[in-house]
Amino acid sequence: MKIALVVNTSWNIYNFRFGLVKTLLNQGHEVHTIAPRDRCANYLTLVGCKHHDLHMDSRGANPFRDASLIAELWSMYRRIKPDVVLHYTIKPNIYGTFAAALLKIPVINNVCGLGTVFLKSGFTSSVAKFLYKIAFRFPQKVFFQNPDDLRLFVEKKLIAPEIADRVPGSGIDLNHFTPKPFARNKSFTFLLISRLITDKGVMEYIEAVKQLKAGGVDARFQILGAKDPEHKRGIKVATVERWIADEVIEYLGTTSDVRPFIHHADCIVLPSYREGTPRVLLEAASSGKPIITTDVAGCRQVVEHNYNGLLCRMKDPADLAEKMSAMAGFDAVTLKSFGENGRRKMEREFSESLVISKYLQALNGLERELQSDEEIPFFSESIHSTPATVH
Repeated sequence: MKIALVVNTSWNIYNFRFGLVKTLLNQGHEVHTIAPRDRCANYLTLVGCKHHDLHMDSRGANPFRDASLIAELWSMYRRIKPDVVLHYTIKPNIYGTFAAALLKIPVINNVCGLGTVFLKSGFTSSVAKFLYKIAFRFPQKVFFQNPDDLRLFVEKKLIAPEIADRVPGSGIDLNHFTPKPFARNKSFTFLLISRLITDKGVMEYIEAVKQLKAGGVDARFQILGAKDPEHKRGIKVATVERWIADEVIEYLGTTSDVRPFIHHADCIVLPSYREGTPRVLLEAASSGKPIITTDVAGCRQVVEHNYNGLLCRMKDPADLAEKMSAMAGFDAVTLKSFGENGRRKMEREFSESLVISKYLQALNGLERELQSDEEIPFFSESIHSTPATVH
């Protein structure tokens, strides 16, 4: 069977969807990846995917400019002739679904997160919600990564409840992100892993760090992640350089493997405004690390307060500082317990194999609809082992 995956970056496919891709390839299906080209596009072709470069700006939201994606994707789908298209991220979900609908190609969508479109009111937000409502009349299935997003779409009548379902984010490879023996740093170390954009709560983290330092808290405060000044909500490079020069934080740059940085930290912090299911928190919990994050959609599904971390209020640096101070003051028994609880939660609720199984079930159901006389389904329920996720 010919299956296309459409995402806003090739990096996203390789890092977050690779387990599913490998499973489909191992079962003998022809997998086409459609995304803007980056360094990960070559990795996809090396494992057997047929990659197609997509001209799409993953930043910002201009429905009039982005509408050209419909024509580009329609042309690609018409040439590739996939049996089914799997869409991820907002633009493929909307414009890719329109293109597939014109060609009567079945689609399965994944709402990875709603971002600021649903956090703010205004013309762009209204247009995006309208486009979702129209586009989501056509998919055979739409997966949401947390119950808040699913409930919001149903309540606003953006989707028919019978085609909506949940998956635990992109899932986590439990064999790749594993705990190390517990060890507490002499100077308690906090680590925020994120692109440097305001929606991730970076400014609140900086303000909380300043408050803690003013209060005499002895700890290290780190940030790992790419500067992104061209993003609409990106933080200026000069601002980041000032934080570094003033020794507010230790900036660790970027990496292709976050695991050593996670292991060297005592606590992972993500004060985000809203998420689908934040991958970094899955990685941290799977690695046995305590977490501090906001009590918002997506984040609170990963962290249970006083179980595997602490929840703080959104856009509240004082509350974040209070939670960070509390975390640094916990004894080794509590910190170790948080880490162990997080690992168990990942094994129980967020394993990558659960996500793959959901997709195989959906594809099986679609295959039965399309070929009701087929006695043996194309998709096996078995999950093949997958290689390590690369960052």
